[in-house]
Amino acid sequence: MTSWHDTILIVYFALLALLSVYGLHRYKLLWLYWRHRRDTPEPSGRFETAPTVTVQLPLFNEATVVERLLDSVAQLDWPAERLEIQVLDDSTDETQELARRKVDELRARGLDIHYLHRSDRTGYKAGALAAGMKKAKGEYVAIFDADFLPQRDTLRRTLDFFTDPGIGMVQVRWGHLNRDYSVLTRLQSMLLDGHFVIEHTARNRSGRHFNFNGTGGVWRRTAIESAGGWQHDTLTEDLDLSYRAQMRGWRFVYLRDFTAPGELPVEMAAFKAQQHRWAKGSIQTALKVLPSIWRAPLPFKVKSEATFHLTANISYLLMLAMTVLMLPALLARLAEPDRLSSVLFDWSVFVLATASVLSFYMAAQREVDPQWKRGLKFMPAVLALGIGLAVNNARAVIEALCAHETPFVRTPKYDVLGNAATGAPQGRPKRRYSSLAGLMPWVEVAFGGYMLAIIGVGLANGIWMVVAFMSLFAAGFFYVGFGSLLAGRAPRAAEATAEALAAPSTTR
Repeated sequence: MTSWHDTILIVYFALLALLSVYGLHRYKLLWLYWRHRRDTPEPSGRFETAPTVTVQLPLFNEATVVERLLDSVAQLDWPAERLEIQVLDDSTDETQELARRKVDELRARGLDIHYLHRSDRTGYKAGALAAGMKKAKGEYVAIFDADFLPQRDTLRRTLDFFTDPGIGMVQVRWGHLNRDYSVLTRLQSMLLDGHFVIEHTARNRSGRHFNFNGTGGVWRRTAIESAGGWQHDTLTEDLDLSYRAQMRGWRFVYLRDFTAPGELPVEMAAFKAQQHRWAKGSIQTALKVLPSIWRAPLPFKVKSEATFHLTANISYLLMLAMTVLMLPALLARLAEPDRLSSVLFDWSVFVLATASVLSFYMAAQREVDPQWKRGLKFMPAVLALGIGLAVNNARAVIEALCAHETPFVRTPKYDVLGNAATGAPQGRPKRRYSSLAGLMPWVEVAFGGYMLAIIGVGLANGIWMVVAFMSLFAAGFFYVGFGSLLAGRAPRAAEATAEALAAPSTTR
């Protein structure tokens, strides 16, 4: 075999080996989950007198959902004299007027609610939360993003855990208000369920560190302060604070079986922006806190799990590099065919594209959906979406590693729900957000075309496993790329559909 064949295959399988480490870790999380899934946390006591709680609601241009949010929070079951609500509004649009009017309305009903507006968005969300903390009355701080609707008994279900003086934060599982709105929201919900059902449960109940997710959680105020407060040197201030607090000795509680429902992005461009922020922020946090974690007197299982958790998005960079090498590796294999290289190539694609991911997300669906078998038809699309995000998230990783600064990009909300039975849109998107697609979607489409070239080689040589799985790769890149280029049509289409559904029928 010529040297270039050797070089290509060595690099290809080296990348595969690194990716396999993260794949094996996914199996480890599954094992931890099944081992600890019945270890349901219970509070060590009950508060005889309800403590004072401050509910913080960070906003930025949330005109579509702000009134819905405030109405929901106003229904929280907690003694009025022990409940404070802070509307932390950095908005530059009509959200200001809507929020002020609703705050005045709720104050007139007897709620202790305050509207705090910043004209300087320094620190973005972290800055708003820190500014609110300076004026907060509560011993405990509950945080809900604008697209979430906390259940009425959220505080009742979480606060008693703080009778244990070592508990610093309680996180509840994210629910999905518009899970069945579209194929995209359904796929997102399945991806998030893997994180919230398997990962969080496995980490928390096995004594490893896990993280507050920015919303749907309650903090002990002293835990925030002792850890250094909210900081904005990463795009994931929640992840950063979580690790700093746990390194200070605070313990967290995760409630898998209680949810805070939130709205999923309905546009591909919005979904990708959210994923970019999370991916970049996790690597920024890794660079910031991992050296301290490894120097700290923590068990090895905590240090190693933190490393896997915070660096997990590097797998997108590895996947993208391996995707680039797939055609040269296939040609190298064909140039000097032998049984070992054929088996390794075919099965490497299988393991990468299906095995660990399928088992992970199927296990999550079995836990949260009594009719989980209905969702099996979505599993190939879940795999494809994860593959299609590789360009977007690899870019985020590179930006973090190169210390390239980018602003905190909010996720657009549309106040749209989905009909669980039919998937038909419910509610009308109240506004449309414009988005410039830029160059990245074209790169994703180009990768889709590249996959078609590999499929062609596979067809010409009768390598059917390559054809099957490269079809999944091609579908993923085309779906994400074209979905981004068509961003903006989804809300318009949803609006038109909602109008059609609301229009009086002439046939009944």
